[in-house]
Amino acid sequence: MRDGTEATPRVYGRISAVMYKVTLNAKRDYATLHHHPWIFSGAIRDVDGQPSIGETVEVCSARGDRLGYGSYSPQSQIRVRMLSFDPRVPVDADRISNLVAAAVARRATFLAPASPTNAFRVVNAENDGLPGVTADFYDGFVVVQLASAGAEYWKQALVDALMKHVPGCRGVFNRSDVDARAREGLVFERDCVVGPLAGEEPPEFIEIHEGAIRYLVDVRKGHKTGFYLDQRDARAAVGSFAQGADVLNCFSYTGGFGLAACAAGARSVTHLDVSADALALAKRNTELTGCTGTACDFVEADVFKQLRLYRDQARTFDLIVLDPPKFADTKAGLMRASRGYKDINLLAMKLLKPRGVLATFSCSGAMTTDLFDKVCAEAAFDAHRDFQMLARTRQAAVDHPVALSFPEGLYLKGLVLRAMD
Repeated sequence: MRDGTEATPRVYGRISAVMYKVTLNAKRDYATLHHHPWIFSGAIRDVDGQPSIGETVEVCSARGDRLGYGSYSPQSQIRVRMLSFDPRVPVDADRISNLVAAAVARRATFLAPASPTNAFRVVNAENDGLPGVTADFYDGFVVVQLASAGAEYWKQALVDALMKHVPGCRGVFNRSDVDARAREGLVFERDCVVGPLAGEEPPEFIEIHEGAIRYLVDVRKGHKTGFYLDQRDARAAVGSFAQGADVLNCFSYTGGFGLAACAAGARSVTHLDVSADALALAKRNTELTGCTGTACDFVEADVFKQLRLYRDQARTFDLIVLDPPKFADTKAGLMRASRGYKDINLLAMKLLKPRGVLATFSCSGAMTTDLFDKVCAEAAFDAHRDFQMLARTRQAAVDHPVALSFPEGLYLKGLVLRAMD
C-alpha cells in the first residue's frame, strides 16, 4: 500500500481480503468507461501496493469511482487489461469460467452436426472479454495461446473451463510460443510454453475440413495454433474467382487458398513458399482433398525474389493470392511494413493477365484499413494499371468477432481487386 506495507495477494479461485487498486489520471477514464479493455501506463496516476505480474487490480477513476477489475502487467505499455467492467463482478475462477462458457455458446453453429467445418476459434481474446487468450478447436482438441500476463495467471482456470464447456473436448494443448509474451515479461521459450495442458495429447497431425476441402494440421510446429482459421471466409471468396484460372498462391503455407482454388475448378495452382516443410504438407493436403483436375506445382523460394523472376520471365497468372506473414507488430515498424506491402503488391500487379484478380491481405494489426488501401492504390499507380475493388475481407466473422468497443480487434484486412485492362 502507500505506507509501504504489502497487500495480501490474490488466491486462485477467490477474492482476497485486500485488493490492489489502480487509480487513473483525471480525464483518462473515457476509454475504460466505454469498455475498451486496455489501460496504458500513461493513463495511470498511481498504484496502491505492488501487484505481481497478472494479478487482479481494482480500477478506479480519479474521483474514486470503481470502474471494474483487470489484470496487471508491470512491464507492458498496456499496464492493465480489463476482465470485468462491473464493479459488482470481481474476477475469480468463476468469472473466467463464465466468460469461456459465453464464448463457446456464441459458436453454437460450429458445434451443430450440420456444421461445414470441424475447426473454429473458441475464444477470440479481448473480443470475447478474455484479453490475450486465443483458443482454437481442431476436431476435438483445443489449442491455446496465452499472450498476456492475465492469461498466464489464470491459465489453470482457463484450461478447466475449456475442458468443461467445449463439447467433445478431448484435450487442451499449449502453443504460447509467441513474441508478445516477452513484452509482458513472461517466459516464451518454446520448451516452456508448448505441450499438453489437460486431457489427451493430440496426434502428430489433426485432420480438419472446410466443406469438401481437407487439411492436416500440425498444432505443435505450425504457424499460430497450427492453421489460419481466420482466413476461412477469404478462402471461399478467392474460390469464387478461381474456375478455369491459372493461380499463384504466394506465402502458401500448407495450401489453404490454393486448395480452395482447386476445389473451385482452377486450371493450375502454383504454391509458393520459403518453407519446404509447409510445402510438403501442402502437397499432402492436395492429395488428401483429391485435387486431380488441377495441375499443381510447389515452389520453394523467397516470394519477393520469385515474383521478380516471374516478372523477368514475363510469366502471368489469372489469379494471384498474397497472404504474407505479419510485417509490423507495432506502429514503430509501420513505415517499413508499408514499403514491404507496396513492393509485394506492385510485383503481383505486374504479373496479372488482363482482367486478372489479385487477392491481397495484411494481418498486421498496426496496419489500418485506410493505410492498406492507400498502399495498394500507390502500388497500382506505380504498376501503371487500374483496378476495381470487388470485395473486402476480414477475419472469419462468426468465430472471430470484433467487439465494437475494441476496434483493434479488426487486425486482418483483405482486398479482392480486378485489373481493368
